[in-house]
Amino acid sequence: MALPSPNLDDRRFQQLVDEAKRYVRRRAPEWTDHNVSDPGVTLIETFAYLVDQLLYRLNRVPDKNYTAFLDLLGIRLFPPAAASADVDFWLSAPQPDTVTLAPGTEVTTVGGDAEEAVVFATTGELRIVPSELMRLVTAFRTGEQTDRTGELAEGGDVPAFQAAPQPGDALLFGLPTAVPRCVVAVRLDSRVEGIGVDPRQPPLVWEAWDGGGWQRCESGEDSTGGLNRPGEIVLYVPAGHTASVIGGTRAGWLRCRVTEAQPGQPFYSESPTVREAAVFTVGGTMTVEHAETESDVPLGVSEGVAGQTFRLARPPVLLDGEPPVVEVSSADGWQRWDLVEHFGRSGPADRHVRIDATTGEFTFPPALREPDGTLRLCGAVPAKGARIRVARYRTGGGPAGNVARGAISVLRSSVPYIARVDNREEASGGVAGETVENAKLRAPQALRIQERA
Repeated sequence: MALPSPNLDDRRFQQLVDEAKRYVRRRAPEWTDHNVSDPGVTLIETFAYLVDQLLYRLNRVPDKNYTAFLDLLGIRLFPPAAASADVDFWLSAPQPDTVTLAPGTEVTTVGGDAEEAVVFATTGELRIVPSELMRLVTAFRTGEQTDRTGELAEGGDVPAFQAAPQPGDALLFGLPTAVPRCVVAVRLDSRVEGIGVDPRQPPLVWEAWDGGGWQRCESGEDSTGGLNRPGEIVLYVPAGHTASVIGGTRAGWLRCRVTEAQPGQPFYSESPTVREAAVFTVGGTMTVEHAETESDVPLGVSEGVAGQTFRLARPPVLLDGEPPVVEVSSADGWQRWDLVEHFGRSGPADRHVRIDATTGEFTFPPALREPDGTLRLCGAVPAKGARIRVARYRTGGGPAGNVARGAISVLRSSVPYIARVDNREEASGGVAGETVENAKLRAPQALRIQERA
């Protein structure tokens, strides 16, 4: 069991008042009026109140010492974690050239009087690659493959599957190149010949080739009713989509495959047919996180002494991605200083700095006195008068980023050819920073495992 930690003094206000009145009876028996209206009792209660406050603070001393001990051991509070979500960027119209969105492109929720807009930023570069239909191939369950591109160009009706479709039959669409993370629309002029299926729940699945196998594509709106009428299918192509050679043709391949019918699900009695087909890119998908990027933030000016600390105006600092970049001015320009967990392995010339991500405080190496009186530097010291800045860091995180589906709908600044944005699923993963109470519970376990895996 844990060692008990008793209060240093457990007396409360009323106990102090009662004790003072008992003392009065012994020391001043002539004082007989102990009602609250008596001025002397008023003084007793006033001092009892002051002592009660002092005892409250006194009983917090062990807790303060425990917290100071944890700080001495290097126990730090975990900073907030940022929520993330996949956001779709929709083109205003299909483009002939690749549309590129730079990392850090910011999108937000709709703000209002009651709450501020929540800002998200893309975690990587998004390339929305144009596409078109280059090849149309039927692949039956038996292994037979037939290039139907010529028949389609002549305007004939192309059967999508075998005359009596079987699970495993597929219709393949070859694109000039792979379109990873793109949103693709497949437009088909189909005939009502694939009878027998429920157009709201056809036994079909869309997939993309990733170089080693077929990955399932999430599909959006399907106005073809299971390839039974003219319409479009919106596909969200996974990030692993890769151009490969299938049937002698190198292309970025997508396919529509017949699946086993689920219990109670109708199945095709005849194959649907396709008279016209087109593929074009309508958008792209990128992961965003609840974070804002701050650039060229000044921290202050060095005094040329060891152990200096500087604090950001906008904490906390997110460390789950690219770390913050700390720079110090010199005669040769800005010098980059590296973040370290501690200065135990730092030499006198190492440009190292520590960060408390929760408070946004940066600490430069201290100087330690040796037995002979000399000072040992635990890292380099910025020269006196040198300017210190954070060239780049990310701030944000917390449960505020766990927004609902469709809440991310605003581009913070206009992006060429992008008409709108939205998130198909709710954002998740946003967690508040660690509390001191939780750190107290975590610390004993951290000391026991001692960085063991």
